[in-house]
Amino acid sequence: MPASEDQYEIRKTHDVLEACFYTNKSSDPFCRNESALNSSLPFLLTQLFVVLFVDCLLMLILKPLRQPRTVAHIICGVLLGPTVFGETNFSRKYIIPYRTTMVLETFANLAQVYYMFLVGLEVDFSLVLHSETRVLSVAIAGILFPLLLGFCLYFMVLNDSQGYDSRGSLFWAIALTSTNFQDLTRILADLKLLRSNIGRIAMSSAIISDLCSWLLLVVAISIFNEDKSGSVISIGVFMLICIYALRPMIPWLINQTSRGENNISESHIWFILAAIVLCGFITDGCGSHSIVGAFMFGVIMPQEEMIRSKIIEKLDDFVKGILLPLFFLTSGIRADMGFMLAATSWTMVLLVIFLSCAAKVVGVFFVSLRYNIPNQEALALGLLMNTKGVSALIILNTGRNIKALNNQSFPLMVLTLLVMSSLIEPIMAFAYKPTRSIKEHKNRTIQETEPGSEFRILACVHSMRNVMGTLSLLDLSHATIKSPLSIFAIHLLELSGRACTAMLIVHDGYRGGGNRYCRAQTETNQIIRAFENFEKKNNAVTVETMTVVSPYTTMHMDICSLAEDKCVNLIIIPFHKQLIADGRMGNGNSNFADLNHNLLMNASCSVAILVDRGIGSKHVDSQINFSEKLARQIAMLYIGGPDDREALAYAWRMTGNLDVSLTVARFLPDVDREKQIDDDQYIDEFKFKSINNNAITFTEKIVNSGEETIAAIREMGDTYDLYVIGRRQGEAMSPATSGLSDGGGCPELGPIGDVLGSSNLVLHASVLVVQQYISTDGIETSQHSSAPSLQIGYKQDVESFLSHRKEVDNDKDDHLSTNFR
Repeated sequence: MPASEDQYEIRKTHDVLEACFYTNKSSDPFCRNESALNSSLPFLLTQLFVVLFVDCLLMLILKPLRQPRTVAHIICGVLLGPTVFGETNFSRKYIIPYRTTMVLETFANLAQVYYMFLVGLEVDFSLVLHSETRVLSVAIAGILFPLLLGFCLYFMVLNDSQGYDSRGSLFWAIALTSTNFQDLTRILADLKLLRSNIGRIAMSSAIISDLCSWLLLVVAISIFNEDKSGSVISIGVFMLICIYALRPMIPWLINQTSRGENNISESHIWFILAAIVLCGFITDGCGSHSIVGAFMFGVIMPQEEMIRSKIIEKLDDFVKGILLPLFFLTSGIRADMGFMLAATSWTMVLLVIFLSCAAKVVGVFFVSLRYNIPNQEALALGLLMNTKGVSALIILNTGRNIKALNNQSFPLMVLTLLVMSSLIEPIMAFAYKPTRSIKEHKNRTIQETEPGSEFRILACVHSMRNVMGTLSLLDLSHATIKSPLSIFAIHLLELSGRACTAMLIVHDGYRGGGNRYCRAQTETNQIIRAFENFEKKNNAVTVETMTVVSPYTTMHMDICSLAEDKCVNLIIIPFHKQLIADGRMGNGNSNFADLNHNLLMNASCSVAILVDRGIGSKHVDSQINFSEKLARQIAMLYIGGPDDREALAYAWRMTGNLDVSLTVARFLPDVDREKQIDDDQYIDEFKFKSINNNAITFTEKIVNSGEETIAAIREMGDTYDLYVIGRRQGEAMSPATSGLSDGGGCPELGPIGDVLGSSNLVLHASVLVVQQYISTDGIETSQHSSAPSLQIGYKQDVESFLSHRKEVDNDKDDHLSTNFR
């Protein structure tokens, strides 16, 4: 009786699994009697759908448990493999038949090739040359200890087993030495340790560790080839050709075939994709692995970041979203945990897992102690260096391809990698409490800033579009030798799955090292250069630039942490909407809006949101040069409350610039007018101390509704460059704002700010909305402190002035106007 198509003859050993199957072929060329599902493409699409669905489901389940994506990927492969569902009749017939394995492994190998090209594209060898001594020491310790232990463990576990191959010890050892940079950065971002001391050391060491692991893998593949000397020589020649011939030729070809310099087109992308496969084919023919050629081609790509970023943009999502899941599926199919556990005692399995986890921790711990790193941080650093990912699995699969690893050793190491990756973040979140240097942060507001003291500002930007307006506002902040301006310029970037974003954190510490990230005309470096030029223009300004890489959902925590560490008085952040061509505000970015809201709710100092309508373009040219002759008109709209007092304190400081004119418009209700003037001594103090300042104009307007307030603002005209107002969120409703919704289209701007920032009431003026920091016990941090840039007057002088003002104010009209010119 002939066998059906879903029946197989299977032979399974320690080394291989062989499956023979039957297939029916029709002799009629016009008739097809076999099922369409028997062809490879429908099965491949089915496998892709199943693996993506299960993978996404596992990521959703494991995310609350603080598990990295690699854990979900590996578990997905193991579940769909022979360990769980792979051996069922349904799976063998409809999902992963044995006859489709070759097609699946072909796409998995293609995934490895393109992934290794991306790894080579993001490798920066200059980091190794400019690394600190302690970083190199940590990386070397994280390589040597696991390397030696991997050899010993392999022979201890598999010495008496069938299918034993001594070559497998090297692949075990290399897999244990690797540290996956991308998964490490995600763990550090989740734990808010990206900018911490151990975070920087771990990321820098991981780059070196990964690079050494790949070099060891290339050596291992070459020496295990039958023609060892020929393989090593041919690979060496290929590398020399890549470095000295192809490397200078590629940018020349791109420039010769593109319309602009370094302008890469779609045609260039297709040729690069073909060249990746060609380089892989060449190294495979030389006796090495195809991933070696792809890696080298990535390394020699042009240094220009525009070219690299466009290649990554086109290739990254396809490789990691489509091809790599198939690679994890084939790894799960190869990792039969049931067969491994039947051949290995539980005691030995647990011993391998424990010693594999301990190797890097112990090595890194002892080396860290030599550099006076605290014990807790040394242990945490060793644990972080254990982070595994795609690189370790590629190393193990390479060993499985050449049969150096068998059906016992391969699943055992996959299980070890799974356990190691799953334990790191939960242990760190539960046991590690980062040590923070205690800094006295007294002045959390502008009002609290003592006269003649340093004014510290944390300026955040998302892109170059925010830079001009932010720099113009900082220029208005009046830096002097007695009251200097200390600026911490932060470029905010979303943490993606790409290593290049997190790499910017590492490069913050090597800005003078001459690496390609600093030479390239990237947006980050353009922002840095703009702020550094601003610093050079003013001797009373110091600038420190850095990059915050984090998911938008938790980015406010990084900003608040930096503000606390730097003891800043004010955080400036752009409004989430930007000016469009017709002069209106665009729809904006919802992620930026959520970030601003979270920052206002959690900041430990005052916060200002800048609605930029071109304040920077009027006074800053393309070379970041500031005009000193153009007068800048500023209007401060005052209703009352801590936010308005903070806004007035900032506007008051701006009047220290000779080219700035300030108009303070106070809006008062008709009822209890005298009582309100009496109660707010800050306004009286302001009028007393600015009585001789010809640049300041003070007016009071009687309003009884929000509509009257808006009408009064409209009467002031549209001649101002900047409006400075308080947010007034959560304050008692004033008649001056009645009828204006506090939760309108942009609640982060407050009722007045929402009208000014989102409507056409002021077409050309920018708006700065200020929120004063209030201490957690609900008491205002500053009641009557004076402006930071002027001398505090004597109490008796102020009281004398107040009594005099009461007599004068009673004789004034409702629209009282006092001009101190």
